[in-house]
Amino acid sequence: MGRRRRSARVLLVDGRDRLLLFRSEGENGAPTLWMTPGGGVRRLESLPRAAARELWEETGLRVAPAALGERVAWTGGHADLGWLNGEFEDSFFFLRVAEHAVDPSRWEAHEVRTISEHRWWSAAELAATDESVVPLGLVPLLTDLVAGRRPATPVRLPWHHQPGPPGPRR
Repeated sequence: MGRRRRSARVLLVDGRDRLLLFRSEGENGAPTLWMTPGGGVRRLESLPRAAARELWEETGLRVAPAALGERVAWTGGHADLGWLNGEFEDSFFFLRVAEHAVDPSRWEAHEVRTISEHRWWSAAELAATDESVVPLGLVPLLTDLVAGRRPATPVRLPWHHQPGPPGPRR
């Protein structure tokens, strides 16, 4: 029987309207993809607190959970990642900073093994890339967020763990 895993992730945008993504090489045959900072929610931890903690651990940027506001998007569904099989739900928060230099000194062992680089992406670069980027549906959401249009309710994004061969996804 699978289990349910919640994660809290941050759409971190700099003063040049670029989104921070990490390139994950995957393990055990998992595809290479670009993803936002974030990770699992601990027992009894709120989504904003988890997002703020993960942002600190993965980027070195410390923010109060309240600075993230309400979640702007979510996605979820079934996945078998090898190390975990079950239902997943990813919640996304938006935060704008003038600039930030990523500090990987607090990365966990699996992050050190799998994250090969980080990059700040514009919406145009994301729309044009052939590389896999998650979550799906990111470009329209990012375009709205950098224009100051925050959704009234969280946007439901397509689930990215679909059966079949991996290909470009954004």
